[in-house]
Parts: sequence; C-alpha cells; structure tokens
Amino acid sequence: MFDRHSDRSKYFREQAYTSEKYVIPYIKDLIDINESTHVLEIGCGEGGNLIPFADLGCERVVGVDLSTPKIETARDYFSTHEHAKNCEFYIQDIYDWEDSGTYDIIIMRDVIEHIHDQERFMSFAKRFLKPSGKFFFGFPPWQNPFGGHQQMCKSKLLSKLPYYHILPKPIYKGMLKAFGESDKKIEGLLEIKDTRISLERFERISKSAGYNIAKKTWYLFNPNYETKFGLKPRVQSPLLTWIPYFRNYVVTAGYYVLELKN
Repeated sequence: MFDRHSDRSKYFREQAYTSEKYVIPYIKDLIDINESTHVLEIGCGEGGNLIPFADLGCERVVGVDLSTPKIETARDYFSTHEHAKNCEFYIQDIYDWEDSGTYDIIIMRDVIEHIHDQERFMSFAKRFLKPSGKFFFGFPPWQNPFGGHQQMCKSKLLSKLPYYHILPKPIYKGMLKAFGESDKKIEGLLEIKDTRISLERFERISKSAGYNIAKKTWYLFNPNYETKFGLKPRVQSPLLTWIPYFRNYVVTAGYYVLELKN
C-alpha cells in the first residue's frame, strides 16, 4: 500500500498541490476565479482540493462528503485558515443535502467512478450549478492499468500489478483473497468494479443529462502522478485516443469541464 493511503495528511497536501497546479489553471481557461466565486466539491474527503480555492479568498468554499471522520478532519484542517469563515463542510448524502445556493464551480476529482447510478447523479447535480457555472471532473477510466484502484492493496505485488482488475469478478475476487486482502478491502474494490466508468460512457451520460462538454483532456500521465511518482503530466497521443474504447486502456485520467446546455 502506498503511504498516502495511510497518511491522510500527506494525501491532503498532495491533493492541494495538484488542485493548485493543474485543476485551477484548467478551469480558469473558462471562468474567472476570484473573491466572489462560490465553489462546491462533492465527495470532498478531507478537503485538500479546496485549499487553493480558499487561498484565493473565494467567497464560499463548500465540501460535502458521506464520511464523518473525513469531514471532521477537514473542519480541523481548515479551522486555522485565514479564510476559515468562508469554508463550510457537511456530512451529507448529496441527495439529501438541503442547500438552496448555486455555485460558479463544482469539482469532482476521483469521485464519479465511485458513484452508483451515475445517470441519476449527473441529472440531479445540475441544481447546484449556476447557469454560467462550470463543472470539473477528473477521473481514471476503468480499463486503464490501475483503474480498479488496486494501488490501495496491502499486497505489494497486487498494488503494482496493472490491468488484472478487468478480469471476471470471481477471478478478481479470488486473486485479492489469495493474496491476503481483507474482506473490507475486497468489498471496496469490488464496488469500484460495479461503479466503473469509461470515457465514452461519461460523455454519453453527461450529454443525456443536459450538459455540454466545454473542455476535455485525456492524459497518458495523470496529473496526480507528479506527487505519486514524480512524473509530469503528459497528454496521451491522438494516434491512440482516436480509437473508441481502446483509448480507455491507455488513458490514465480524463479531465473534463462541463456546462449547462442553453
């Protein structure tokens, strides 16, 4: 298992770094980010992705997550921030969250691939986006070498072994069990297999839910890899990405910015 999955403060710092260096510049091509900006992160965890928005003094910085420990940690991390009064964190299922506000920017980084019934979610989430707002997604397509999040495995071999997550479910489960992964870890990894998403499916359900794709980039090296492996982000070659479905095997991250259809 990589240290970042057990050292949550390290993971928090890595999220903040990638968000500041890559996510914010990616979004700023399409929308200004300033002291009047309202930002929402769905599935925020400890809130590392939101630190750069708070640093910019955004008027409202909001995170929502189902995990009580993660939200409590986020509140603790942000309590000493100079713009702490602008930051809010909620332990809430997004479908039950009663928030009447709308946001200039919504972000979801490494979250959509964990959500059940993504079609329902994409339609539901529109209510939180301003008419001129932008919705950022960053996610690994399921078929990429580590699209099953197997890097979280305790086994050193399984955490570094690519592609085996696409094996049939009984074989995949058997491998995880044979190498000593806990029942809880196996359950979590199998759930990711159930909620998997491809680039084509993401685009299809986004358009069906009433969004336009304002911007997209498919990476050979995920921007996350800079903090994980020291690899600078690199866009995948168009020679490989023009082939539908095959592209999912060679793209480690898709970055998208969506906007509402007029």
